Amino acid sequence: MRTYPFILTFFIFYLTNIHAQKFVPKNGGCLLFVGQDLESVGGLENYNNGYVDHFKTPAGITLYTNLSPHHCSFGSYLWGLDGLTEVSDWGAGESCGDLYLESENFNNTAIAIGVSFVNNEKKVANGELDDLIVKLAQWVKTTQRPVLLRIGYEFDGWDWNHYNRKDYLKCWKKITQIFKERKVDNVAFVWQSKGSGTNQKTFEKWYPGDDLVDWVGYSYLGQPDQEMLHFARAHNKPVFIAEATPVRQMDGLYFDCDLKKENLSKVIWKEWYAPFFETLKKNQDIIKAVSYINANWSEQTMWVYNPTFQKVDARIQMNTYITQKWKEQLDSLKLIHASNQLYEIMGFE
Repeated sequence: MRTYPFILTFFIFYLTNIHAQKFVPKNGGCLLFVGQDLESVGGLENYNNGYVDHFKTPAGITLYTNLSPHHCSFGSYLWGLDGLTEVSDWGAGESCGDLYLESENFNNTAIAIGVSFVNNEKKVANGELDDLIVKLAQWVKTTQRPVLLRIGYEFDGWDWNHYNRKDYLKCWKKITQIFKERKVDNVAFVWQSKGSGTNQKTFEKWYPGDDLVDWVGYSYLGQPDQEMLHFARAHNKPVFIAEATPVRQMDGLYFDCDLKKENLSKVIWKEWYAPFFETLKKNQDIIKAVSYINANWSEQTMWVYNPTFQKVDARIQMNTYITQKWKEQLDSLKLIHASNQLYEIMGFE
């Protein structure tokens, strides 16, 4: 019986602390983001058949950029910070952050940015790319809205990112330091795993530290994964499911996940969407943001020959059954969308 007061005190402390974290919704809800390219998101003059053209505007949108100047990606030459101020396409659809900032449709939205520096982590760590980091910090500051910055996202994606651990951790210190020196207060730093196959010991080795990380995150593609949720609770950090898109897999085999095929609607919902929403329901105490990738992966150059995504068209609006079920779940979970009160809910002033 003597343990009850202690347990109650710890529980109250836990709830109070988690809601005090940067940009965590004050009402205890979960922020809905949508990404990850202009066509997938929609809501713009030249991109008008995406998610926003068929559903309520989400609380945030997701985009990507890089600290990888003078590299090539699927035929595109990278200058560094591609996709922020000009329309760029490095194989995964066109991206441009400024277009969202200029559109009234996104006046009350947050932004999640994935920043890659694959093959450049040593240069970033040594200060050779400080000028680009400063420009990124300035761009984030001028957005005048909450920004979730995913530094070196999917750090444990050994097959495609192959980061060096020591340099990766130095990059985190370098980037967060520059942002803090320039008093960029509208940013929360997100540490993101690929979401499957990484254990707690590896997490601890790659973790930048509680003082540098505001949120932890992971990608939800195939089967539900609990490892990052365990890690988040141990470190008292909110969770951002930063990349979620339907992938049906079993024992290394990938199955058709094309939402244009109405005959697959129920099986896709049962095998991916239902477990996904169940994960959100069971972990409402810790999952505070989720980003759905509403893309036609199968037509993007980067994924045409990729077995994980070459059979995936995740555009919800293409499927009447999943559209209905999706809306029902959003209402049931009361996921947070764009509104005049959004920034207040996120504790952003």
